[in-house]
Amino acid sequence: MAAPCSLVCCGEDGDSDKAVIVRFSNGIVKNANELDFSMYKHADESNPRKKSRRIVVAESDRLSYVGNNFGAGSMKCNSLCKYYVGVLNKQTMQMEVHSAQLFNMRPVIPGEETETATAQDTSQTYRDKVDSLIEAFGTNKQKRALSSRRLNQVGSDTLHQAVAKAASSVIDQKGLEALQQEVAESQGDLALHLPPCTADADKAENIYPFDDLLSPDEFKALDQAGSKMAALTSEELQKMRDEGGCLSILKFLENMPTVDEARDKTARCAFYLSLLFKLVRQRSITRKFGQEEGCPRIIQNKLFRTFTVETFKNGRIHNTVSSSMRVKLAAFSLALLLHMGHMTADLTLLHRDLGLTEARMVEVAKSMGLSLTKPARGKAEEAGLHDEHRHASLILPLVKYDPFMERRKRKKMR
Repeated sequence: MAAPCSLVCCGEDGDSDKAVIVRFSNGIVKNANELDFSMYKHADESNPRKKSRRIVVAESDRLSYVGNNFGAGSMKCNSLCKYYVGVLNKQTMQMEVHSAQLFNMRPVIPGEETETATAQDTSQTYRDKVDSLIEAFGTNKQKRALSSRRLNQVGSDTLHQAVAKAASSVIDQKGLEALQQEVAESQGDLALHLPPCTADADKAENIYPFDDLLSPDEFKALDQAGSKMAALTSEELQKMRDEGGCLSILKFLENMPTVDEARDKTARCAFYLSLLFKLVRQRSITRKFGQEEGCPRIIQNKLFRTFTVETFKNGRIHNTVSSSMRVKLAAFSLALLLHMGHMTADLTLLHRDLGLTEARMVEVAKSMGLSLTKPARGKAEEAGLHDEHRHASLILPLVKYDPFMERRKRKKMR
């Protein structure tokens, strides 16, 4: 009868507890004791993209084999599955389970890369052949033009190498997504940050569909948080107003619909808007964002995925809200307010809650094709309003505004 054994799970964090499984691409090793294995890790352990890179080297009397877990020659199954290896300790009769990683070992043949490079160098293009003819049989004018072009080409290649080296260092420091966001901010193209638009829709509420702002699953997840917003008393709302709460949200909470379906929708949208207003005023976002307010996990993932960018700093990846993401937050908030306010939104209250300038908010509204209205000074004073509020309405067809081109006045010569 076989002796009983038990399973022991080992840690997965350190490399000392990880097993390495290798396979050879050119055959099967009959005697593994004749191979000398070594493992190398990346020196930059502070970089999260490089600290897990490993290279396994197996040396024998005839050939050397190399395998790595990154690059084109790595095995993609490591990122799709987790592998474990069981090692039986015969003394304690315990099966130790270690996490494992697979490496594909390829033979390294000396001189193979040099021969390939030489074969590539012998193949000349049509331009190279013409240049050779000019050197041998060309006129003095053609030879001077060829020499000038080659000098310019050398200078251009040197410039391209310097730019590529500088760009790679900047990408390693900031990350590719952060650089793309900075380019978008410098270009100032608001169309990249607007919510999905169906310009040929037959109804105003279908121009910026509600499901594209909040999917049915996300809207359903806001049930519990929305019920808390709907249950706020007048004293609690007044306290929020005194503490400087968002006036755009208080306006809807103080005038909640009486119908259950419309009331529930307004309450859920008001909670989601409060998260957007809180997100726009923060630069660095942690994974604890929204937990105090009872934000569901699906909503938190949506906010991180849609309105933040990943930046690399001090060896870690941070989620930040860039200037372009603030504009995107303003556009999505405006589209949600249109659905809450029967296709009309108060831009004055919105730009104050978001911390944006009125000119920037008007620019977002114009890029969305909204109609802008502002009461005259006399009518505002008759209605008892101290300040004139600008409103944006979604009316079919959408308004197309001409781009404003700033022209500087020329100074007169005296």
